[in-house]
Amino acid sequence: MVPTLRAHIGDFDEVWQQRAEEAKKAAIDAYHPNPEEVTDHFNTHVNKATQGSNSTRRSLGKYKGPCLATNPIDRCWRCHSNWARNRKRLANCVLGFGRKTVGGKYGKFYVVTDASDNDLVNPKPGTLRHAVIQPQPLWIIFARSMVIRLNEELIMTSHKTIDGRGASVHIAYGAGITIQFVRNVIIHGLHIHDIHAGSGGIIRDSLLHFGYRTASDGDGISIFGSSNVWIDHISMSNCKDGLIDVIQGSTAITISNNHFTHHNEVTRTMLMKKIYRSIGLECDECECDDNGDGMVQVMLFGASDSFLGDKIMQITVAFNHFGRGLVQRMPRCRWGFFHVVNNDYTHWLMYAIGGSQQPTIISQGNRFIAPPNLAAKEVTKRDYAGEDVWKQWTWRSEGDLMMNGAFFVKSGNPSKRRPFSKKDMITAKPGTFVTRLTRFSGALNCKRKQGC
Repeated sequence: MVPTLRAHIGDFDEVWQQRAEEAKKAAIDAYHPNPEEVTDHFNTHVNKATQGSNSTRRSLGKYKGPCLATNPIDRCWRCHSNWARNRKRLANCVLGFGRKTVGGKYGKFYVVTDASDNDLVNPKPGTLRHAVIQPQPLWIIFARSMVIRLNEELIMTSHKTIDGRGASVHIAYGAGITIQFVRNVIIHGLHIHDIHAGSGGIIRDSLLHFGYRTASDGDGISIFGSSNVWIDHISMSNCKDGLIDVIQGSTAITISNNHFTHHNEVTRTMLMKKIYRSIGLECDECECDDNGDGMVQVMLFGASDSFLGDKIMQITVAFNHFGRGLVQRMPRCRWGFFHVVNNDYTHWLMYAIGGSQQPTIISQGNRFIAPPNLAAKEVTKRDYAGEDVWKQWTWRSEGDLMMNGAFFVKSGNPSKRRPFSKKDMITAKPGTFVTRLTRFSGALNCKRKQGC
C-alpha cells in the first residue's frame, strides 16, 4: 500500500503532528552526506573479522559445536558466556547506517512476564505493549518463552530495545510492530511470523496519549518516518503485507543477521502447532487466513514514487539469508542509498533486488543463486523507466557470486567522482564468504552462562 503522512493515524492531532516534526528533524540529523564513507567503514570491519573458510556451500543441519561467531557484528558479543549479565553490550555492535543506534542502553531493564494483549488503551503492566509505551529508555527482556498474539499493531516509542535472547519469543498470529515517528530502536532475537492486518480502533501509543488508528496493513515490522533503527537476528515469515517496510523518510537503518522464509507459502497451521508445542504450550486457535496472491514484498524501502522525502533514506542490509518461499523485492527500493552486502540469496521466483525513482544500490559480496526458470535469472528489476532513464541510476555489483546463471544488470557511471579517491575504497568480502558470514542468521538459541 502507498502511505500518506497520516498512515493508520485516524486522528492526526497535535501530539502526532509534533512527533512527525521531531522525527523529521531527527532523520535529517541522522542522514550522512557521504554515504560511501559508511559502506567503507562497514567493509573494513568485515575484512578484519573474516579469516579462514570461504566455502560456497551452506552447512546442512544444525550446528552443534562451540560458539562460533562468523561476522563482525556477532563477534562483538555472541561468544561471551556472560552475555546475559551484560546484555547492553549488544548496543555497541551495530554497523552500517544504523551504527549510532543504542536503543534502551541508557535505561533500566523491563521484564515482560505476561504474553497477553487484551487491553489496547490501558495495557496491563508486565505486557510487551505496556513496556513499549513508557516514556523513558528501556531495555525490554522476557521472563520466559512465549507466543504474543497482538490484537492490534504494537506502537513503539523512542529509545527502546526489545531483546528476545534467552527465551523463544514469537510475535505471531496477530498484528505486527510499528515504529512510527520515533528514533533509536533495536529489535533483536524474535520470531515474527503469521502477521495479519489489524482492524484498527482506539490504541494507546504512549503513556500520555491514545487515539484512533485505521486498519494496519499486516507488515511484520513497519518503520515509518523514523531514524536510527537496528533490526538484528529476527526470523521472519508469512506476513500479510511486507516482512519489513521502511518508508516515509526513514533513515540511518541497519537490517542484519535475519532469516527470511515462506512469505508466499501457506504452511501456517502446521507451523503454528509445531511452535506452540516446542515451548510446551497448547494451541487452541491454530487457524490463519490465506496470504493472498503471493505477490507481497519481502522488504519495501520507500512506498511512493512521488514522495521526495525518501531521498534521505540510507539503509544497510547485511548478513541476511533470503531463503525458501520468497518471490521478489529483497528489497524493492526508491530514491535513497542502499548498501546490500554479504547476504545469501538462495531462493527467489521472479527477481531479488528491484527499484524505481533512481535509487543508489551498492551490491557487494552477496551470493545470488538463480531459480531454474530461465526467465527469472536476472537479479535486478527496474520499474517505470526505460533504459535511457535507468542507465543513469547507480546500481553497482562488486564481488557478488553469481550461481546457476544469475546475472546483475549494472548501471550508472562507474568512474563517477566520489568524495574521496578510489584507493581509499575498501572492498567487501567476496560472495564466496557469504555462507560463513550468514551461517547463524535468524533468532538464536541463547542460553545463560553460555555463548549464543
